[in-house]
Amino acid sequence: MSDHHTLNDGTTLPKVGLGTYSLWGHAGVEAMVAALEGGYRLLDSAVNYENEGAVGKAIRSSGVPRGDIRVASKLPGRHHKKSAVVRTIEESVLRTGLDYLDLYLIHWPNPNQGLYLEAWEGMIEAREKGLVRSIGVSNFLPEYLDVLIDKTGVTPSVNQVELHPYFNQKEQREADRRRGVLTQAWTPIGKNTALLEEQTIVAIARELQKTPAQVVLRWHVQLGVLPIPKSATSSRQVENLTIEDFRLNETQMSAISALNRADGRIFDADPSTHEEF
Repeated sequence: MSDHHTLNDGTTLPKVGLGTYSLWGHAGVEAMVAALEGGYRLLDSAVNYENEGAVGKAIRSSGVPRGDIRVASKLPGRHHKKSAVVRTIEESVLRTGLDYLDLYLIHWPNPNQGLYLEAWEGMIEAREKGLVRSIGVSNFLPEYLDVLIDKTGVTPSVNQVELHPYFNQKEQREADRRRGVLTQAWTPIGKNTALLEEQTIVAIARELQKTPAQVVLRWHVQLGVLPIPKSATSSRQVENLTIEDFRLNETQMSAISALNRADGRIFDADPSTHEEF
């Protein structure tokens, strides 16, 4: 198995990334430096996380070559007008103190606002200007992806969505795959849920002598999904990244997938109605 994903535009991402939401200030910098020193090569940020400066500082402090690291950020809903997109991305680049970002996503489609196509056109322009290497989306339903592709001829490289065993997004994953879009998972091991205490997952972890979190993250990787777990603890960061030395069999994969629920969303944010500022 390759140690990275090759996106539809030829750029690459590692198999696991670090979510940076709530990693702020000097403490956030220290946590991200620890992650980079522990082997992470993808830091996932956003304008609305208000930590792009900390991300850039961590990269400069880590000693890891810039070219080895993938840095992602996201366009907020208040800047979907095409005239605002390029300057928003310029500000993201300036806040990080880097020369460019590797990946930029539209954070939410905001369908009621109805400007996500306009935002995508601005993203294409930002890529052409060299501000960002790859452009994608987050929380986009298949019909929204098709609008972007049909109207611009440019397919998003990534679609980052809520995805975990309680909400395994099978139809969305298949829709992304058919369009050549890599699915990323936010909240891949749940948040304040009993997911890691599920008997099915605990039993598999015990059998494989792994932690429940490692089992869930391995499930993501074998689905072809790029999970972005968040942790500020270096030991947990390393644990979440150490998932290449074992493999789940088909029975184990199916058992984890069977935990899916009709009401499995952890966050009450349906992309067909949610509006992000």
